Amino acid sequence: MIQLALSMCYVPEIIQVMLDNFFSGFRMRFSTIDYTTNWTNLEVGIAMACTTSPTLFVMTMEVILKAAESSAGPANLGGGCSMPSLKAFMDDTTNIYSKEDETRRMLTRLDVLMSRCRMEFNPKKSRSLSIRKGKVDEATTFTVAEQQISTVSQEPVKSLGRWYDSSMKDTRRGAETLELASENLVAINKCGLQGKLKIWCLQFMLIPKLLWPLLVYDICSTSVEATEAKINKYTRKWLKVPPGLLDVAMYCREAKLKLPMKSILEEYKRGKAKLLTVLEESDDPVVKTVQPSLKTGRKWKVTENVDEAKECLNMKEVIGQTQTDRRGLGSTTTKWWSKTGGKEKKT
Repeated sequence: MIQLALSMCYVPEIIQVMLDNFFSGFRMRFSTIDYTTNWTNLEVGIAMACTTSPTLFVMTMEVILKAAESSAGPANLGGGCSMPSLKAFMDDTTNIYSKEDETRRMLTRLDVLMSRCRMEFNPKKSRSLSIRKGKVDEATTFTVAEQQISTVSQEPVKSLGRWYDSSMKDTRRGAETLELASENLVAINKCGLQGKLKIWCLQFMLIPKLLWPLLVYDICSTSVEATEAKINKYTRKWLKVPPGLLDVAMYCREAKLKLPMKSILEEYKRGKAKLLTVLEESDDPVVKTVQPSLKTGRKWKVTENVDEAKECLNMKEVIGQTQTDRRGLGSTTTKWWSKTGGKEKKT
């Protein structure tokens, strides 16, 4: 299977021979007090601490998915929009279909291909989700490897840092994030470090940990403000400043005395705005057609703020380049918004 994957990816023949010789030399034996077994060739498994094994595994999974895609078409999302029915990240495979019989046929096809490669799926780690007329259908179940797959109603699943359950909502995630922040702040406060070291743990360990759920879930800005209020309370305590010190004094970027700290609310807004720009400027036609909406509550809306920022950039282009210091016109170069593209426009 590895040789087939290398051939389909146009790997040079000399590299194929080298990898074949490398993996064909794996042998193992056991020794006890009384006897020692003979050498046995290892043919199944992934070599640990091998830099090429993850790449070869991904290439092999890609060959299996390509073989499975030939028996089924793309998933129809409605409105003339379709997307690939199979998606994979390493060994995590996601099947998306608009019909029940197509899903069962694809699971059977994947089961056959995996058995031919001497691999198998783990039904205990798999989950299924069926939606009919906008509601979760708990009666529809699927099987793989002759075992039933649990539904997300029975056992929620976490994929790429995001939990999926039968509610299909993110209303509880804001409270969970606030609880997570409170627990970690108490743990940092109880440690025997100095105040400045506690702030370092907050800025470089806790806040990055909290930003991921704030970006992947639809959490309103009010919940983020409550989390920031909890963080500011401990920050003032560790800095040994009066409780009445305003947030502007800690996070202002225009004051003469700037503290090397970042606000979780500002990072949340910056991350949501960047995510919206990435989705709007995506090269994927499916993402452009669907245009996913980001819900940030009523107090702050990411769509309005991104539109205002674009209008400001367009207005700067209309005004043109002006002189703001003692240097003359033309001493600096300006790249306008309308002439940018790719990663520059997304950032």
